[in-house]
Amino acid sequence: MRISSSPAVAASSEGAGPDGVREPAGEVHAWLPGQNQTVCGLPLSRTRLRRFPHVRFEYASTDVLTEADPVGRICPRCLAASQGRRRGGQKNWLRHSPRP
Repeated sequence: MRISSSPAVAASSEGAGPDGVREPAGEVHAWLPGQNQTVCGLPLSRTRLRRFPHVRFEYASTDVLTEADPVGRICPRCLAASQGRRRGGQKNWLRHSPRP
């Protein structure tokens, strides 16, 4: 299998969507298909994470999870690693009023 550059989802449990397709639930991690570990370094087999190659890891740090969501937690380390940096090597945050 070829290693992909866009991360997919690996989750601690699964549920069925409205159309009957498997969907991730529980704790969600970013996973690059073709590798045996998540982006944050957890081995998939030892942590018993289920792979979802058909679901893209498209979460943002501003996402709010509620009780109705099947996803309970998004790994902050995977989130930081998958967002990367802006063009030119700039950081994702911007200081508006720096101290003198």
